[in-house]
Amino acid sequence: MTTPLTPPPKKNPQKRTLSPTRPPEMRSRAAMGLSAAAAEGRFMLQHCAECGAVQYPPRDACCQCLGTDLPWRDTAPEGELLAETTIRTSTNLYFRERAPWRTGSVRLDAGPVIICHVHGDVVPRSRVRLWNRLDRSGQGVILAVPEERTPNMEDDPQLRALGSDPKHRRVLITDGRNPNTPALVKALQRAGASMIFVGESERWRPNPNRAALEGVEILPLDVTDTASVVELAGEIGGKTDILINNARFIRPGGVMGRGDTAFARDEMEVNYLGLMRLAQAFGPGMCDRTADGVNSAVAWVNILSAHAIMPTPDFGCFSASNAAALNLSQTLRGEFRRSGLRLMTVFVGPTEDDWHQPLPPPKVLPDGIARSVVQGLRDGLEDVWCGDVAKELIERFRAGAKVLEREMTMGGPE
Repeated sequence: MTTPLTPPPKKNPQKRTLSPTRPPEMRSRAAMGLSAAAAEGRFMLQHCAECGAVQYPPRDACCQCLGTDLPWRDTAPEGELLAETTIRTSTNLYFRERAPWRTGSVRLDAGPVIICHVHGDVVPRSRVRLWNRLDRSGQGVILAVPEERTPNMEDDPQLRALGSDPKHRRVLITDGRNPNTPALVKALQRAGASMIFVGESERWRPNPNRAALEGVEILPLDVTDTASVVELAGEIGGKTDILINNARFIRPGGVMGRGDTAFARDEMEVNYLGLMRLAQAFGPGMCDRTADGVNSAVAWVNILSAHAIMPTPDFGCFSASNAAALNLSQTLRGEFRRSGLRLMTVFVGPTEDDWHQPLPPPKVLPDGIARSVVQGLRDGLEDVWCGDVAKELIERFRAGAKVLEREMTMGGPE
């Protein structure tokens, strides 16, 4: 069984620090479907539209009838471990520095035989469940885990390498005034985070969240002030393992209903340029520490409005600033990928706060956001849809973006 993970000892300055490396990342265009599914934590395989055969590995033509219509569909992940071995050396630097590494072959109940990573608690010739996860190169790989949960299962080295579990890691939450901050702090503490930093702007102003922020270190941080961001990065940037950017400026209204651009400027300063300042100050240091043992830097989290993908007239300009932040997040994800640092975007529907009171339910509570963030980190996801509105929005967007645009904007705001 997996040995419980212990807090890392004090770092030995005479011991070599592992350089950030990535597993092999070359994939065919067909295989990118596996990575796209892993980004959302889904186990999907190609199913032939003509004969129904389930395909693995991903390919351009059906292995049974040579049909070329192979849509990706959610597939039952259960199967049997046929054989397994432990690799103790490798020509690839990433695996050589992380050996031993267990691999094996699994026959899925759906048909295909899959060569995959194998969790340390899997018993030979046993029933397993397959998880599709992103590796540090950002590509989808498959891990076989026991059908039933085992003690300390999340502490398995291979599983930990495929996720961003907060356990024994140090976390920075950028906005201590956001209503979701106390819930994030509690969820991260329950998940085993070793230290939590919370940024707070304009510290002279009363902060209603302060009484609920127990066991954290509150530090000055204003994402609209480059000097403030750089100063904090100089203080804790070298020991930030997970950064959660929940800084937000929100005001209702679209373009025509506003008399000037003052609020729009503030939304862009916080929601878009604030993200850029944080990335420029904290990003390089985090990228350099992605191989730093148990408490290596692993993830950057941006909490955005789900309407970043499609605006709602009631909050049109706020949606536009989040769309800009989403585009910037995708750019950062590509830049972070060179070091193996994961970027996770949490898309949230209307939240239970003063600004969204005029909107009808359902609303997203802070505890719901916190659960989504922690679970997404554990699963190593890139995209998390939090709340019924966000989940429905992405389904409608995928079904027809132009149709959704009409549905969202017909008649404009009331």
